[in-house]
Amino acid sequence: VQLVESGGGLVQAGGSLRLSCAASGRTFSSYTIGWFRQAPGKEREFVVAIVWGGANTYYADSVKGRFTASRDDAMNKVYLQMSSLKPEDTAVYYCAAVQYRFGTRTELYDYWGQGTQVTVSS
Repeated sequence: VQLVESGGGLVQAGGSLRLSCAASGRTFSSYTIGWFRQAPGKEREFVVAIVWGGANTYYADSVKGRFTASRDDAMNKVYLQMSSLKPEDTAVYYCAAVQYRFGTRTELYDYWGQGTQVTVSS
């Protein structure tokens, strides 16, 4: 599985951005897709995961109520709609995939995209 993120950019605090993650492969629907982020000098952290099949979505407390993840298995895409952005949301955002499993730990995921930069100015 190859993953490519897009949609990052510079936005003012309170603004919105939508990230996309495009995946290759014919079995996309069998993969849990996670979004993670890494700020300078910090460890990569879990943001949200959409479980394979799309029945469940889990959010980190820090983004609950502000971020919404969705997936389109027919298009092999996952989206992250980010609203009410804060300067502390500034990071490189990565999508990742793991087949038929779920978790919030980075080491669980087998495939990673190259990341897209999100910068929120105050």
